[in-house]
Amino acid sequence: MSFRNFIARARAFALVSFFALSGFLGTSSPASALTGAATARDGNSIQLGDVTYRLDGVDAPELDQVCIDDHADAWTCGIEARDQLTKLIRGRVVRCDDVGPEKSFGKRHRAICTAEGDKSTLNEQMVRLGFAVAREPIKANVKPAAAEARTAAAGIWKGCFVAPQDFRTGKKDGTLLGTACRPDRDKEIRAVLFPEELTMPPSCSIKGKLAVRARVTGNIGIYHLRGCPSYPATTKPDRWFCSEDDAQAAGFRKAYNCRRPK
Repeated sequence: MSFRNFIARARAFALVSFFALSGFLGTSSPASALTGAATARDGNSIQLGDVTYRLDGVDAPELDQVCIDDHADAWTCGIEARDQLTKLIRGRVVRCDDVGPEKSFGKRHRAICTAEGDKSTLNEQMVRLGFAVAREPIKANVKPAAAEARTAAAGIWKGCFVAPQDFRTGKKDGTLLGTACRPDRDKEIRAVLFPEELTMPPSCSIKGKLAVRARVTGNIGIYHLRGCPSYPATTKPDRWFCSEDDAQAAGFRKAYNCRRPK
């Protein structure tokens, strides 16, 4: 065998070995997952490093959402939901298994997340505590927890609220949920759940306004930043956001007068 033929065969063998090994590694690698220190962005959003995941199969009240408790008083259930998730994490390392993109929340992905040392996922625990609801169609991984929470009137179920999705889109005639909802007080209840002056959550100063004209670009509303000409003129915002990333994930676009000239 000539030296030239030997080199050619050696190269071919190396290429075959490389692709075979690549195929083996590709099929044997686990599903996309991320592990690290975690921060609760809201009741069902967890940030690991610079990645924010939505808890798969569940939905929680937004930070600016209001609920009614079992004493007929309004309370900031969205902030309480975030605080409950923070308590569950307790500063521990969290593993989030990516299960795919979240169509309703921009570029964010859905994940099943578990804090180090726990047998139950954070998804299940938030639903069982009643500070998140199972999304339709209800997934098997949270179905038992959802039934337990409703039966026990846990968390937000002890009072009256609207589904987070209805709150986000301003659907004021959506179904009222919870054991304290009274049909004879329907109008008064909805006035509390959708107040004319929505209270700004701490450190969440971005104003969001639902707008039909925003739908041309595939959004449901427009957000306004402090320092923009439209900010002081935007009274009675429909939503408050803590960051532009949150606003964009919720389907809002930045007001044109907030954009820097090219």
